[in-house]
Amino acid sequence: MSTSEQTNLPAERLTTASGRPIYDFENTQSVGQRGPLLLQDYLLHEDMAHFNRERIPERVVHAKGSGAFGTFTVTHDITHLTRAKVFGHIGKQTRVFLRFSTVGGEAGSADAERDPRGFAVKFYTEDGNWDLVGNNTPVFFVKDPKKFSHFIHTQKRDPRTHTKNPTMMWDFWSLHPESLHQVLILMSDRGTPATYRHLNGYGSHTFSMYNAEGERVWVKFHFKSQQGIKNFMADEATRMKGQDPDHAQRDLVEAIDRGEFPRWALKIQVMTEAEARDFRFNPFDLTKVWPQGEFPLIDVGMLELNEVPANFFRDVEQAAFAPAHVVDGIGFSPDRMLQGRILSYPDAQRYRLGANYEHIPVNACPYGFRNYQRDGQMQVSANGGSAPNYAPNSFDNVVADPAYREPAQTLDDTAAAWYDRNAPGEDDHYTQPGIFYSSVLSDGERERLVENIVGSMAGISGEKRDLIINRQLCHFFRADIGFGLAIAEGLGITIKRENLMHAM
Repeated sequence: MSTSEQTNLPAERLTTASGRPIYDFENTQSVGQRGPLLLQDYLLHEDMAHFNRERIPERVVHAKGSGAFGTFTVTHDITHLTRAKVFGHIGKQTRVFLRFSTVGGEAGSADAERDPRGFAVKFYTEDGNWDLVGNNTPVFFVKDPKKFSHFIHTQKRDPRTHTKNPTMMWDFWSLHPESLHQVLILMSDRGTPATYRHLNGYGSHTFSMYNAEGERVWVKFHFKSQQGIKNFMADEATRMKGQDPDHAQRDLVEAIDRGEFPRWALKIQVMTEAEARDFRFNPFDLTKVWPQGEFPLIDVGMLELNEVPANFFRDVEQAAFAPAHVVDGIGFSPDRMLQGRILSYPDAQRYRLGANYEHIPVNACPYGFRNYQRDGQMQVSANGGSAPNYAPNSFDNVVADPAYREPAQTLDDTAAAWYDRNAPGEDDHYTQPGIFYSSVLSDGERERLVENIVGSMAGISGEKRDLIINRQLCHFFRADIGFGLAIAEGLGITIKRENLMHAM
């Protein structure tokens, strides 16, 4: 019985990738019934060669991910702040693609790992694609891009044992007090979200907006889950890793298939240039949040996910995001980490997917593009046809549009130098973590935070164990003395509060 007869579907001719019809798909050519196989059976080589290349390099970070398409709808007018067409008028809708991810694990790791969650949104706007690439946390572990690769190495595998190593993590964090704010978030219940639907997203960095008059403000982006916030406790996350390593992916797909479309309200915080110059801490420091009492959230719109990709690899695995991709009306800021990501993210995508990664459908601007870039691996577009591949030229009329000029930023310094990221005025690493511990978390959340940290730090080993633990305890004490004492007690270290008060 033929395949078409088995499925009751009309027959379609099977071919090679080059279109050649295939005579026999089930058997390899051989010399006689039981003789050796023939090298000339091209289909065998084509199938096996393609199979050997099915896996592209996984992302160095954010390797395990989920994603879906949807729409963003403007609900409030912010045209006085930005001329970006995506915010052009109330009711304006823009197609989006949102990818969630864990950060440190490999592509086969569990969704319930204790880890930040990536929250990357691609807006397909008529002025090009805008990538807002953030996390489910408003801060990060480091604030200078030179530190990023070193931090990520501590979250990956030990070069000798090839296992995750808490000694590496805590050694790095203890030497970088700026990490404390994010460490507390990671080690709290927020480090193990229950699903991708039940977490907030943040642009994290400070960005800029400018309006039709060229007036600029600084902004932070917040996506507030309309499903509410749900987190696993540590033991629940551990059980889920064994029960269903892909639970968050499964939950997202099944919710959308049921018609329960997850939604996030987009809100922004706004700071004027004058406020930024006079503010009490560096507003471009990625390890700090802007107090919402001083810079309240402003409603902007609603993001809804309503379409599961038909093919995971095509859309989710090949989705490529870069903070460099902004659009007219939205710009960058002096945020050091943002400036570093402007270079590193597109470079990572070119390495992983090829120079023409923006031609892949999920990454392509649906409104088209025009440039003089040609050739390269996987060039599957018209490649410019017979048009010139240089500019200026005498044969086309492709011109830059001065209407899209971005207003200039005023820089305070005239000298380039290697400024200490933790110089006086930039070195308060303890106030906000202390507030997070004492005022944001509930009593139960504080208890679980201490338990999670003690459990993790108990894995520190080797001859530097005591040095690393004591150095990290000093950071906890400076954030909140009671917090530090609770962790010390959990680690079996006796410290008298009065001695500590005298030392500090």
